[in-house]
Amino acid sequence: MIILFLTRLFYPHIGGVEKHVMEISKQLVADGHTVIVVTENTGTVEYEEKNRIKIYRIRTGKNYKSKKFQIWLWLLKHKKFLEQADIIHCHDVFFWYLPFRFLYLKKPAYITFHGYETVFPPTQKAKWIRKLSEKFSWGNICVGEYISKWYGTKADYITYGGTTSQKLEIKNQNDKSKIKLLFLGRLESDNGIPIYLQALDILKKKDILFMFEAYGDGSLKKVVEQYGKVHGFIENISDKLESADIIFASSYLSILESFAKKKLVFSVFDNPLKKDYLIRTPFAKWIHPTNSPEKLANTIIGLLKNKKEYNNSIEESFAWVEKQTWKNVVKAYYKLWL
Repeated sequence: MIILFLTRLFYPHIGGVEKHVMEISKQLVADGHTVIVVTENTGTVEYEEKNRIKIYRIRTGKNYKSKKFQIWLWLLKHKKFLEQADIIHCHDVFFWYLPFRFLYLKKPAYITFHGYETVFPPTQKAKWIRKLSEKFSWGNICVGEYISKWYGTKADYITYGGTTSQKLEIKNQNDKSKIKLLFLGRLESDNGIPIYLQALDILKKKDILFMFEAYGDGSLKKVVEQYGKVHGFIENISDKLESADIIFASSYLSILESFAKKKLVFSVFDNPLKKDYLIRTPFAKWIHPTNSPEKLANTIIGLLKNKKEYNNSIEESFAWVEKQTWKNVVKAYYKLWL
């Protein structure tokens, strides 16, 4: 098959959607299919191949209001991609394809709904766009069960992503007089940064010795730097997890990668949607979700003292995540398409 993916951002840009599309594309190529990715141009290269994936980038400029027209014009000029594709699959951006949906009525077109707009509560416009995308697509995959509740989406399949971590012998070289904590993700309030930092203050007051580092970026970078080193986003975070004892992460892929490295994970929420994002999952009990810095700090201390519970949480989450491969994620796409 020829499979055309439409996605706002893609390699080399780093993010959850970008990784999801890359990993399922690699699996599809390995299965003998042709994968074409059309995305926005965030650099200078308009076409390249990566992992045998054909990547085309649309120059849209900085004018947000005219962006959709530039995308539609590009797709019109390159309509051969739409015509040749056996499957068209949009990752959130179904509006890119919407005008062509009526030109190619019999062309199978699907959508994956990733995440939410970081605005709480979701706007009526956001809900309307998702319902429109659901209605005019042939089927959908939702990344997380919470999407059905908060956007009214009837999910055909639900996924939480996969992991590429290898089964490595963990070599923890930390100074064992201190625990090492890593934060993964955007350095923003909606990602729980204030709660995590307040918990660090509490740990410090209770004489818990720790080292803290963050892999990510955002508007709260300067604040986070007061607690430890900020490395920014990196493409392969998996290797950086090995030396950590505890991971702070509030996004699915970061959580799964941490489980795969046999790390204790803590996740926080600051609104009811994010709470459902974390709690309405098969791994909720292993991430200790809370919106309380005090509860977070006390849970960390309790698990550090209770080695049996600490190890059980790690082993149970690892046993679950071993089955969450990208190959299994692709099976959901095949079920949707075929």
